[in-house]
Amino acid sequence: MPLNSTASPKTQSIEFEGPAGWIEVLFDNPSSPSKGIVLIAHPQPLLGGSPRHKIPHTLAQTLKASGWTCLRPYFRGVGNTEGRYDHGTGETQDLLAIIATLRAHNPATALILIGFSFGAYVIAKVAHTLQQQGAPAQTTILLSLPAGTVDAGRAYDTGSVPANSLIIHGEADLQVPLRNVLIWAGSFKHPIVVFPGADHFFKGHEKTLIQKITEAIK
Repeated sequence: MPLNSTASPKTQSIEFEGPAGWIEVLFDNPSSPSKGIVLIAHPQPLLGGSPRHKIPHTLAQTLKASGWTCLRPYFRGVGNTEGRYDHGTGETQDLLAIIATLRAHNPATALILIGFSFGAYVIAKVAHTLQQQGAPAQTTILLSLPAGTVDAGRAYDTGSVPANSLIIHGEADLQVPLRNVLIWAGSFKHPIVVFPGADHFFKGHEKTLIQKITEAIK
């Protein structure tokens, strides 16, 4: 799918073919020539997460206004995406399939990866795979990244991420304690940007969060 091929002021729903069937993707295209592609992954589907969550939605609208083409895939079993929840493994394969399709049509286009919560876990796996393949994303941004055992007893064996990854976490995150992320990042000496007083959803810190992200991908 070439960039700006379906320019529209409204969010559109499009589909990509993936390993488990069709993947529904929310698509926002700028009216001006696109700077590149931003792939935004949503929070935990087992807890009702979807691309229409406030954080992915706000990011897509803000970055679209800044000239970026934004895609927000639905994970397996959410929206019209086929397949079943796969603990991050199948979800990673799906995003890699989307990226392969996008790059086939736009080989020289910048690729930005952003994930929030469970979406950050999936994006971390995607970013690592792309780097191993010798075709890394320009920038990777991970918000409220799960690591270790988190709220409700779910456990995440989060691997390493590319050196250019921006990791942002709230000091008061109860779903994913900051200590978990610091222990994980300390294993390979990766810096973390900590928002003092912020919870898992960065409530009350949204403006600063968006500013930090937009500065990172100019």
